[in-house]
Amino acid sequence: MGAQKKGATARVSEDPEELARHPLQAILLADSFTTKFRPITLERPKVLLPLVNIPMIDYTLAWLESTGVEEVFVFCCAHSKQVIDYLESSQWSSQPNFSVQTIESHNSISAGDALRLIYERNVIHGDFVLISGDTVSNMSLTQALQEHKERRKKDANAIMTMVIKQSKASPITQQSRLGTDELFMAINPKTKQLLCYEDKAEYSKGFISLDKALIADNPSIILHNNKQDCYIDICSQEVLSLFTDNFDYQHLRRHFVKGLLVDDIMGYKIFTHEIHSSYAARIDNFRSYDTISKDIIQRWTYPFVPDILCGSSAIKVERQGTYRASEVTLSPSAQIGSFTVIGQGTKIGNNTKISHSVIGEACIIRSNVIIEGSYIWNNVTIEDGCHLRHAIVCDGVIMKSGAVLEPGVVLSFKVVVGQQFVVPAYSKVSLLQQPTQLDSDEELEYADNSSGTVEPSSDKLNGDIASDLPETGSGPASELGTGGVGYIWSIFEGAHDEEWRHSVAPIPTDKLAKIMLDKDEDEELLTQDRNVLSPSGELKSDSDSNVSQDDDNDGSRDDYVSFEKEVEATFLRAVHENVKVDHAILEVNALRLSYNMASVDCAGAIFYSMMKLAVHTLHSSSSELHRNAAEVITTWQKLFKSFLHDIDEEIEVILKFEEICLESAKEFSQLFPQILHLLYDKEILQEDAILRWAEEKEGADESDKVFLRRSEKFIQWLREAEEEEED
Repeated sequence: MGAQKKGATARVSEDPEELARHPLQAILLADSFTTKFRPITLERPKVLLPLVNIPMIDYTLAWLESTGVEEVFVFCCAHSKQVIDYLESSQWSSQPNFSVQTIESHNSISAGDALRLIYERNVIHGDFVLISGDTVSNMSLTQALQEHKERRKKDANAIMTMVIKQSKASPITQQSRLGTDELFMAINPKTKQLLCYEDKAEYSKGFISLDKALIADNPSIILHNNKQDCYIDICSQEVLSLFTDNFDYQHLRRHFVKGLLVDDIMGYKIFTHEIHSSYAARIDNFRSYDTISKDIIQRWTYPFVPDILCGSSAIKVERQGTYRASEVTLSPSAQIGSFTVIGQGTKIGNNTKISHSVIGEACIIRSNVIIEGSYIWNNVTIEDGCHLRHAIVCDGVIMKSGAVLEPGVVLSFKVVVGQQFVVPAYSKVSLLQQPTQLDSDEELEYADNSSGTVEPSSDKLNGDIASDLPETGSGPASELGTGGVGYIWSIFEGAHDEEWRHSVAPIPTDKLAKIMLDKDEDEELLTQDRNVLSPSGELKSDSDSNVSQDDDNDGSRDDYVSFEKEVEATFLRAVHENVKVDHAILEVNALRLSYNMASVDCAGAIFYSMMKLAVHTLHSSSSELHRNAAEVITTWQKLFKSFLHDIDEEIEVILKFEEICLESAKEFSQLFPQILHLLYDKEILQEDAILRWAEEKEGADESDKVFLRRSEKFIQWLREAEEEEED
């Protein structure tokens, strides 16, 4: 960066025995310094927003406690009083061997400012964990800490270790399932040193530039586009002093990390620690809020799940991923679908249907209401006949009878939606008027507290917003129908794409189709410095460079094993997140184009994913396994059939099924003829395909006729039926 580095900063001791004397500390940033959760965060800090009915910060603190951290310093800025009051009245104020202290500021506008202030307080005495209060994880820190300390012994310039994990971005949208932009990292595979860090905003011109000296100095480099930054960092004390020495370091990644990577004077180094089976993710936008909520409900974050964090006596886990708290009043005719959470004291009326949703505490949901894929917070009243799809509804909202929320709507605190009123898709509604302008560079981690109705004074930041509330019966009433109260915020010019990309609602099929039509030209990435970045993320050179490619993919992103894993991940997301079939078809088709695969490869990968899901679904007998398979195939037959176009491709699927029975899902070995018959009944496989497969198998070795022999009765039945038709 532009500021000169100061050389007078004293180094901390590197003696391991001295380091061991310090308790493990953590800095938790309770302010994200962004505006992505507006209008909600104008009234409540992001870290106190409910995540599956538990404040976000509780997940972060519970994880820190589990990892052996003994002291946590919570940095509070916007709405600092709310955060401090919550922590003082919560369980975290009196945990043994786990101290939580707050550091308050009213004029910090970035993460850099926060770390400079913490450095001035002189409270950090050794290595520390840096994390934000919107992060959920269940990883163990033991190995990452050990690696960090071992590196420090050998190299005092190894000042930071970043936690990463695998997460391939969508080939259509170029964003991860968390709604974040595709990320490119260059990493030395032997030392795990981070050499380059670029997100989509940096390579928007179509290319990434790597310094030739970087390649010359590293015998091996892998350029990844399938890694997710978990925003969990293990830092040495120098990190704080570097922020103090460089006042232009504001953003943790764009300024600090990239600043160190391009600095060839001081020689500081950043390393990575990749997790595989553990969970770690940060809530960056509404889409990641939705994704992480689903992950929690599906227990990927165990043991940090509602029934354990709240206590098993407070909430019970039922079948199909349903959680129900105590004192819930549920009408006998109400239907609660899978992966749904119902909070304490909530009342649900006749013929109401709720699925894939989270309902908070003390809500009143009357009759004939339909709620799908939505997040209803506390003390919400939803009157008869309302429909909500993929929406967020904050505390105290009232929806009058017949009101409708289209996908992507966010209703902030105490908004009233009038009778029969339809709130348009992606609308943000608040009792506060919209600020007159947004931050000119919202991607930077600055809080936009200087414009519109929100004032930068500490009173405003601490939630004193009463003067901004509209008077009853004034302008907002007409914006939300008869009896409605609230302002519908307008979408700023150029921000329409961000609304549907970052929404809790699935991306509309027409948007995906348009992206695919426009994609061909965009994938023509330019050449610079004789290094070409292909759409798959491989680094290629015109000359014989020292750059190696990812061994896991055997030097090629077209490897079928990798493709199959991507299809399986896409299919499981479609199953667990209730994605429409047409949407899933587009996603798989995009993977086909990205990996240069044929349609039959897609069909084989989809069939493998379906069979694997059936095996992993609870069963205690062959008949139950057959039932599982029948349910999966029936539900997703349109997806499967869309990639089968002729007899030869259908035969390939039968051969794939043989392979599955022999290798990855041997449980289906005895059920081969029944599943084959099922595929025939569902008109996925034609009679001619099955008979041709049988004929081709007749000339094979006996060891290759195992499944043909098991299917003889079914094959004979098909042949007799064919003869009867000819007669």
